[in-house]
Amino acid sequence: MLPAAAEGQELLPGTPSRTALGAALYRAAHQLVDRPLVLDDPLALPIVGEEAERALRAGADPRVLPGSAALRAFVAVRSRYAEDALAEGHQRGVRQCVILGAGLDTFACRCRLEGLRVLEVDHPATQAWKRQRLLAAGIRLPAGATLVPVDLEREVPWGPLSRAGLDRAAPALIAWLGVTPYLSRPAIAAVLAGVGRELAPGSELAFDFAARSDGDGRAALAARAARAGEPFRTALEPAEVEGLLRQSGLEPVELADAAALNARYLAGRADGLALRGGHLARARRPAGAG
Repeated sequence: MLPAAAEGQELLPGTPSRTALGAALYRAAHQLVDRPLVLDDPLALPIVGEEAERALRAGADPRVLPGSAALRAFVAVRSRYAEDALAEGHQRGVRQCVILGAGLDTFACRCRLEGLRVLEVDHPATQAWKRQRLLAAGIRLPAGATLVPVDLEREVPWGPLSRAGLDRAAPALIAWLGVTPYLSRPAIAAVLAGVGRELAPGSELAFDFAARSDGDGRAALAARAARAGEPFRTALEPAEVEGLLRQSGLEPVELADAAALNARYLAGRADGLALRGGHLARARRPAGAG
């Protein structure tokens, strides 16, 4: 499994992210217990490992239980949201995608969008762990995918991405999920500014953020993250996010709250699966930007 600190302790330098494992387990749990699927990911179970898969199938992992349904829904919806944005971008001619804070995301290994180059950015320790998980599960990283080690709290990713093959003269779609709550506000602003200044016009960003107004839903998730040794650092209200985007030279395309996302992805379900909080956003560097 994951060589990290015990619950409630600080992570040691060089250990992979426990919250990345948690997100992967929620995606895996969604494959087992929710119907219809919001996110159809046949690699979600293999990548978490046989021991974790057995626990999920046996109901021994709380992520498959009804009390975890709202968070399970959010993890599935945010991945689906980003993948929908990627598909739309591909139709517009975008042929490169960057996943910031990829964790155990499997999109690159199951992508069927012709000619799409996928570059995954994450902490070096987390990426080393992911390579181990891919090997153990027999999942091949395709030729069009590249892992780019970057610590986003200490380094902006654009230089490493360029060295790894990102064409900054062509538009890219950036998926940034499950990351902003764990970063400082300056680190968030630096990433947004990079999308607005370092990437080509027409580039788009899809991301999630936690708002103080999310109430109980945010509080429950923050408590779990803190117990895992990776506490939330930043909460942003939608108006603050819109301001940060515009300051970074980005045009907000959408700021979607739980109600809007429930209506789009979870309406009319017999199982009652629904979000209780959370926000997703899309923004674009406008055409003609210098």
